Amino acid sequence: MIQGERLWQRLMELGEVGKKPSGGVTRLSFTAEERRAKDFVASYMREAGLSVYEDAAGNLIGRKEGANPDAPVVLVGSHLDSVYNGGCFDGPLGVLAGVEVVQAMNEHGVVTHHPIEVVAFTDEEGARFRFGMIGSRAMAGTLPLEALECRDAEGISLAEAMKQAGLDPNRLPQAARKPGTVKAYVELHIEQGRVLEEAGLPVGIVTGIAGLVWVKFTIEGKAEHAGATPMSLRRDPMAAAAQIITVIEEEARRTGTTVGTVGQLHVYPGGINVIPERVEFVLDLRDLKAEVRDQVWNDIASRAETIAKERNVRLTTERLQEMPPVLCSDEVKRAAEAACQKLGYPPFWLPSGAAHDGVQLAPLCPIGMIFVRSQDGVSHSPAEWSTKEDCAAGAEVLYHTVWQLAQRE
Repeated sequence: MIQGERLWQRLMELGEVGKKPSGGVTRLSFTAEERRAKDFVASYMREAGLSVYEDAAGNLIGRKEGANPDAPVVLVGSHLDSVYNGGCFDGPLGVLAGVEVVQAMNEHGVVTHHPIEVVAFTDEEGARFRFGMIGSRAMAGTLPLEALECRDAEGISLAEAMKQAGLDPNRLPQAARKPGTVKAYVELHIEQGRVLEEAGLPVGIVTGIAGLVWVKFTIEGKAEHAGATPMSLRRDPMAAAAQIITVIEEEARRTGTTVGTVGQLHVYPGGINVIPERVEFVLDLRDLKAEVRDQVWNDIASRAETIAKERNVRLTTERLQEMPPVLCSDEVKRAAEAACQKLGYPPFWLPSGAAHDGVQLAPLCPIGMIFVRSQDGVSHSPAEWSTKEDCAAGAEVLYHTVWQLAQRE
């Protein structure tokens, strides 16, 4: 039903917006690049026969009316913003596949009982203001007002950026959907990992979105001369950090489902010949079960305290962010499973380690996701890639999933 070539051409065209000499895409929220991307997508939506509008949070929405216009809407989509120097599939694939789904329906005269809306959510990544999922939070009615004071690297607040984009921050509550008005949300997304590639499959059905916790570790010791201080007399926070990071790996591996990552580390004062005075790093800990993740954290924290005492350094921890895990709805998973079977793809189940807008929408409606194979598991990079064939396969599964969800029960 869907036209894979049309989907691909739109992906490539949109991928030129915000493209840098490195080949990567930088398309931050409330910027000229994002506005241009929205204009492209709005034109695609109109070509697809959708009525197009933006809500008070800047979410771009295209609506296909249902046989019952008052029935709860089936939402499908993703986001258009990117990380710095990212790829052209993360987010746009879900939006453009959604457009392709409803365009194919309109071209074949398909009428659904429920209305279908394709949505491009505002600022999922959080790259500009270090606070993400703004559009989906606003739609769910959970965006905290203090988020408007988040500032970018130039000191511009979220509220100021919205005003510059022609939006009124005071109207943000108007973006919230009322309970019962959304039947389901389903998103097609690149996997951003290697599980589907290892399985030799183009598409998979997501079981749930892992809950994350970010914890900042600060370890303080004593800065001394690297050559003049015997090993037995040192209070070295870097050595303690290395030991704790090894503990993180050990405890995460122990469960078989948890992932723990330290991707940011700062050493002070940073001299080659100076024992550090202070080391800071941030732990990203995720699992599909909150109780498992929290137990892993407790074990890490306990062992870290022991290491700090043994090495005579001072350890403090600060929770920067916490997000609960969200299980995908049985209704959406069944629809996706039936779609895979109809198209001849073996249903393959996998969790999402990355967070997505569905986490924010879960209190509002049932949610579900479909993954498309990522080449080498690379994402958030200019090397991010999914083939034309895999994107088309994912869009076909999305089509039949959305069609089933949008029918009368």
